[in-house]
Amino acid sequence: MSEKYSYWLNNALVSESEATEVLTQDVTVDVAIVGGGFTGLWSAILLKQKQPELSIAVLEQSICGSGASGYNGGCLLTWATKYPTLKKLFGDEEARWLVEESEAVIAEIDEFCQAFDIEAELYTKGTYYTATNQAQMGTMDPVVAALKTEKINSWSNVDAETLHSKTGSAVHKEAHYSHAAGSVQPAKLARGLMRVAKQLGVKIYEKTAMETLQETQPALIGTNRGLVTATKVIFATNAWLINQFPELKRSIVVVSSDMVLTKPVAEKLAIHGPDQGVTVVDSRIFVHYYRDTKDGRLMLGKGGNRFSFGNKIDGMFDAKTRYLSQLENSFSWLFPFLNKNDIEHSWTGGSDRSVTGLPFFDRLRGHPHIFYGLGYSGNGVAQTRIGAKILASMVLGEDNRYTQCGLAKGPRGYFPPEPFRWCGAMVVRDAVRRKEVADQHGLKPFIVDRWLSKLAGPAGKADKVS
Repeated sequence: MSEKYSYWLNNALVSESEATEVLTQDVTVDVAIVGGGFTGLWSAILLKQKQPELSIAVLEQSICGSGASGYNGGCLLTWATKYPTLKKLFGDEEARWLVEESEAVIAEIDEFCQAFDIEAELYTKGTYYTATNQAQMGTMDPVVAALKTEKINSWSNVDAETLHSKTGSAVHKEAHYSHAAGSVQPAKLARGLMRVAKQLGVKIYEKTAMETLQETQPALIGTNRGLVTATKVIFATNAWLINQFPELKRSIVVVSSDMVLTKPVAEKLAIHGPDQGVTVVDSRIFVHYYRDTKDGRLMLGKGGNRFSFGNKIDGMFDAKTRYLSQLENSFSWLFPFLNKNDIEHSWTGGSDRSVTGLPFFDRLRGHPHIFYGLGYSGNGVAQTRIGAKILASMVLGEDNRYTQCGLAKGPRGYFPPEPFRWCGAMVVRDAVRRKEVADQHGLKPFIVDRWLSKLAGPAGKADKVS
């Protein structure tokens, strides 16, 4: 297989011996899943666990994990910080349930990896949400207060005396910690899920791209080498879905998330932090996020750099970051005990940002047998398991909390058409950058920049673009 720019994916492929199986003939299945990332693989596994007799095929245009599932930062975060948005959109009861569900799946993923012997370098050591300047301080307070009122709060204040050692950086002024979070080598998790799906009897066809779709009953999916006839279909292709179905194109905007990874520096991390296995996320709109790895490296990511015109994602994967100098500056600022020459890898990937900052699921064009899900908005490594629960329940026609929840009713808003979307995104992005530079230097941002920055995310002060 050709080398990928993502260190995670290269590392995962080196450590496995799975042979690629390509579709070479016509097949008929109960369920066809288009997309071999987290959502598609979790959906296949959950369906097989519920109804082992189902015949299921996963079609992946490249290799499993070669999209966002193998290119993200590997932070297992929850929806707790999005509670204000969840409450505003879905009401108190469902907001509480979604927060609790998003925290529960962290443990579920850990237990699953242990049960099926997936070595995904997974930690469940929690996360720190921090402030790096006066303007960011207090950001989490109203969210925590609301969670406490609902008796679902997992956050606690971090003692100032231990803040710097726990987060690994002296730039942090305050932090809240939650145990309900973790980190994972995402590509290893994706490849592990692929192996388990195969063991359960799912057919995995890599390098098998969908070329045509007939929305008949059963549906007919044409590939370059065979026809798939399927009673039910799940589209789990993340941002790639909008290339197939233009009616969804305005439901998301594709935003880059760019990452750098150091060579092994375990001795320095042992002295300076962060705590092993935790994730750290700051309170910017376009966040910095970082964590260590099991082999003693440090990964730093930054969201919100590149916005794709027309949501074209070709070139956003399998590419080195265009923003290396910005990441190097952030790296030197956050970790003065390291040198930017310690950086060994960089890459970029695309995040499917929805209007609400939350994913959405539905039936495609109202068809009772074709389903889709996307819009994780940079916070989906753990949440894809929730998405798979929704999709599996919809496929099986179940009437439960997953099929009835607000996430299962399609997009809850649309972005403007091009070129207005891209032009608007550039105006807002640049305003956010100016505001955050001013905040960092203790200056008062221009009023227009403060106003435009509010357009970068939905309600809820702790919502992020990552």
